[in-house]
Amino acid sequence: MASITKRPDGRWRARYRDDRGKEHARHFDRKVDGQRWLDEVTASVVTGQYVAPGAGKITLKEYAEAWRANQAHRPTTQEQVERQFKLHVYPHLGDRPLATILPSDLRALVKRLSVTLSPATVSVIYRHLSAVFKAAVGDRRIATSPCAGISVPKPRKTRVVPVSTDAVQRLAAVISARYSAAVVLAAGTGLRQGEVFGLTVDRIDFLRRSLTVDRQLILLVGHPPQFGPPKTDSSVRVIPLPQVVIEALAAHLSAFPARPDGLVFTTGAGGPLRRSGFGNAWRRATVDAGVPGFVFHGLRHYYASLLIRHGESVKTVQERCCRSRRVMTRAS
Repeated sequence: MASITKRPDGRWRARYRDDRGKEHARHFDRKVDGQRWLDEVTASVVTGQYVAPGAGKITLKEYAEAWRANQAHRPTTQEQVERQFKLHVYPHLGDRPLATILPSDLRALVKRLSVTLSPATVSVIYRHLSAVFKAAVGDRRIATSPCAGISVPKPRKTRVVPVSTDAVQRLAAVISARYSAAVVLAAGTGLRQGEVFGLTVDRIDFLRRSLTVDRQLILLVGHPPQFGPPKTDSSVRVIPLPQVVIEALAAHLSAFPARPDGLVFTTGAGGPLRRSGFGNAWRRATVDAGVPGFVFHGLRHYYASLLIRHGESVKTVQERCCRSRRVMTRAS
């Protein structure tokens, strides 16, 4: 409900109540200016762009933290968003009120981040930040998102060149004996690192020569390792085990018996593996094996190429590795 009345001092008082019943008022020297303001407010309400005065005063950090708390993200995604915002967004824009952040501010942020981060990382950060501003528009904190029209560097498309079998064998030979079977397992099954770390004895069927993947080890900073669902629903699968993997797992379990909870791969102290500790051993092994910089995920590419090389269909490779046809085409 809106109205405009003349005050004793000769000025005009225009006022309206928003959809929450809160009254807003402004004073004008001319009635026509007050009416124009009310017309603009009415138009914004009709078009769904109405934003109450002061709604955008909340800072980006305050709103983004509230937004994060309400997201149904997987634990690993939650940690990723929290870390990226704290490191790369809040130091530059965190204390700014939402309503004051302009497209030019976001272009400057993207440019700044692109100096030290990969295009893929910048793209992920921007995607989450864009989701925050989209939610702010939906909550009527701001009328429009400043993310519209921002150009973000696109990750370069590169053809995946799988590592050679000789290199995989060298990696398995030079890495700590405690982790050798993990290399063979990943190369022979295409398991993700978290799936390897979370493998338990009861998921291995030596008689049927198969392995069931229905969970992974979730590793969050400041929290004890815990089992969680695989990356996607399609990641739940049963994978046949080649003889070389059967032998490697059997030898490993003979030398390093599983923990009471069944974990196959553990640290020297018997605890669950973490990426940091394993990563140190992995990096040393890649140097010693003559493939410095090679990442554990590359063993998935190796497995996919191995299946294709032995005549498996693209569909089979997709099912074994839980990957899209586009990725498989690039890897073939």
